[in-house]
Amino acid sequence: MQFEGLVRGRLLHRYKRFLADVEMPGGEVITVHCPNTGAMTGCAQPGAPVWLSHSPVKTRKYPHTWELVETASGLACIHSARANQVVREAFEAGRIAGFEGYGEVHTEVKYGQGSRADLLLRGAPGRVYVEVKSVTLCRAGGQGAFPDAVSERGRKHLRELQSVLAGDTRALLFFCVFHTGIRAVCAAGDIDPRYRDALAEAMAAGIEIRAWAADIDTAGISLAGELPFSLDPPGQSR
Repeated sequence: MQFEGLVRGRLLHRYKRFLADVEMPGGEVITVHCPNTGAMTGCAQPGAPVWLSHSPVKTRKYPHTWELVETASGLACIHSARANQVVREAFEAGRIAGFEGYGEVHTEVKYGQGSRADLLLRGAPGRVYVEVKSVTLCRAGGQGAFPDAVSERGRKHLRELQSVLAGDTRALLFFCVFHTGIRAVCAAGDIDPRYRDALAEAMAAGIEIRAWAADIDTAGISLAGELPFSLDPPGQSR
């Protein structure tokens, strides 16, 4: 996934969840769209360098969109929907081991009780329903955690994934790590214990888990390689 002409600014503050004020190099302060519903812990520090994309659509109230932020531990992409595109490109290029033979990649496919799968892989082996989650919460030692806020929607997705499991139908939860400081991923049971327990149940039912790091810079984003995943942080378990 490539960016086109990102511009740099300095974050002043994020507010009303979807808005942020950014100071541009010339001193102008603009309001930008913040495409992230989470808490963005560690990724919304006032004064942090940020990079913005610009939309030519004249009807947009806020033509700039916040894409990247430089944090104390690495560069992060806070535009969570970008994860779907990055993961889709990797599947289309055949880069994800264990999913050979699924030549078709579809997006936003209806399934379950009113849900849409981020991706649906089809091929000779059958089908794979894929939910993609962007991970930006970076803790001590490079430990990434998801979610960064209580997520009923995330629990619903886990239930929906379990409902499609069958002989020729697989279900995959793909953690796309959008923070260059993260070296491993686990569930954030301290933030949302119900999500952690739902994830444990989903894994026991046969839901597959992958966590991949991403190369992130102002030119673009691509998946870099698989990271370790564990239900709980190393040294902790229930």
